[in-house]
Amino acid sequence: MLSFSINQNEEARLSVLKSYNILDTAEEKDFDDLTTLASAICQTPVAFISLIDDKRQWFKSRRGITEKEASIESSFCTYAIASGNDIMIVENATLDARFIENPLVNMENGITFYAGVPLINKDGFALGSLCVVDKSQKQLTEEQIIALKIIAKQVVDKLELRRSAIELAKLYQELIDSNLFIQGFAAMAAHDIKNPMSSILLSAQLMKRRLGKFHDKSFEKLLNLNINATKRLITMLDDMIAYSKSPQLLLTQKQFVNSTELFQTVISLIRVPDNFEILLPSENYLLNISKIALQQILINLLTNAIRYNDKDRGLIQIRCSEDVERYYFEVEDNGIGIAREYQEEVFGNNFTLNLTDRENKKGNGIGLSTVKELIKILKGIITVRSVIGKGTTFSFNLPKT
Repeated sequence: MLSFSINQNEEARLSVLKSYNILDTAEEKDFDDLTTLASAICQTPVAFISLIDDKRQWFKSRRGITEKEASIESSFCTYAIASGNDIMIVENATLDARFIENPLVNMENGITFYAGVPLINKDGFALGSLCVVDKSQKQLTEEQIIALKIIAKQVVDKLELRRSAIELAKLYQELIDSNLFIQGFAAMAAHDIKNPMSSILLSAQLMKRRLGKFHDKSFEKLLNLNINATKRLITMLDDMIAYSKSPQLLLTQKQFVNSTELFQTVISLIRVPDNFEILLPSENYLLNISKIALQQILINLLTNAIRYNDKDRGLIQIRCSEDVERYYFEVEDNGIGIAREYQEEVFGNNFTLNLTDRENKKGNGIGLSTVKELIKILKGIITVRSVIGKGTTFSFNLPKT
């Protein structure tokens, strides 16, 4: 046999072929009908749809043969797709220098006649060929050649429909995942909103008790606390409403934020017990980042650090740094810790350790999974390291661009 080469970017061709997700799939009537039609029109006992990968030719549909695939070395179809022609016809393979030594020709009742139409997709890549084969020498009429080309075009159209269906299914799944993420994010946000709401409620209750004490400075302080907490809540709700209308805002609407001010705002939105101390970075950074996203990440991590802490004096350390490409954050606590075998699982959907927090409540497994998904969408990475009884450190980074 003579050597052959596929006259195109083979790596790109194989990548495109893979995108159809069709290799090694089951038989399908639509494709079988086309091979039956090709066999009937060309009056050949054998017809098949052949797809060529890097190691073999695989038959998506076949009539008159039992094999599901054949080696590239013995393949006629590789020559058909390498020729650059719209059809390759071999009337007598026993007289063709390319195939004289081919075992498929020399075997008993071997191939004598072959006609193959390359299956060219819309981007110009040859995926394989539609072939008709006979053990006897023969010729095709002009009408048969035209019909064979039309059938080959139908094969390509079905392949394109298949790929389009795959892409639509992928988009549909992404939409489902996006909706699930939105639901999880909203659930986490709703939980976080309870913290400033609790401050408002507590302030209102205390103000009611002191209504009769006019000109009371402490009353004025409580009133200001109430107003400030309400303003922060309204700002958060406005951000969430904007996000719900256009989820991409969370990822694309970055703004410059003073890191110290952001950390202080986050702390003001959560309930910090009197026996807890939260240490902030000594250095201040100007962050170009999605403010609401970072707030939600930190609120969740800080809330968990407080909830799952059994120490008489709770200590949380927030760290921040940067390099040319990324911002780096750490939230370290001296809480109960997470066992090594669960340090990856805690990021799973609805996974909980079945532990009760400081208020004797169990978690729902939403928070950390949503945080990880949010960081992933922001093209960041989050990791955890922990020692039982000593504490936990969550580390995450986010890109600057």
